[in-house]
Amino acid sequence: MKKKIIIVGAGGHAESCIDLVENNKIFSIKCLVGLKNERNKILLKKYKVTHSDNDLKSLSKKIPYALIGIGQIKSSSLRVKLFKKLKKLGFKLPTIISPNSVVSKHSNIGEGTVVMPGAIIGPNVIIGKNCIINSKALIEHGTIIKDNCHVATAAIINSGVRVGAQSFIGSNSTIKQSVKLKSFSFVKMNARIIHNG
Repeated sequence: MKKKIIIVGAGGHAESCIDLVENNKIFSIKCLVGLKNERNKILLKKYKVTHSDNDLKSLSKKIPYALIGIGQIKSSSLRVKLFKKLKKLGFKLPTIISPNSVVSKHSNIGEGTVVMPGAIIGPNVIIGKNCIINSKALIEHGTIIKDNCHVATAAIINSGVRVGAQSFIGSNSTIKQSVKLKSFSFVKMNARIIHNG
């Protein structure tokens, strides 16, 4: 029997998360939670936003699992705040990995992190909690990505890189091996990072 899960969010990333959950075949989406003005919004012609943030406490007593369906580009603050709130309410935030990704069994991926289709994660990689590893991202061996980061589409992170917490790595960017990036780093789309920052 599939485990019941809610998705918190009602935008584009929520749609990606819906697709991820459907293809994962472990969870069944019980409902979508959005803002008050997003009630009754339909995502992917099938899923209706039936609850708002004010309902999270009552939902936590009925449904054990939650997934954050809110993206992260300019700031991770909303995802961080929501992660803490969901944990405090007692939700379990599972790691959900697309069956269409390649993830080494020798990697370690934290709770609440999603790995989207086409991503490749090598051995001895450590990825923290509440991260987004987006479609076609490549994370090479020995890399450490701290909590609350977003590695965007087709980003390349070479071996031994260290990415500080709450960082954003833009689409099609490349980070040279062994580079260290501090917390709250923002790497622009198509950037080439060859020095510590």
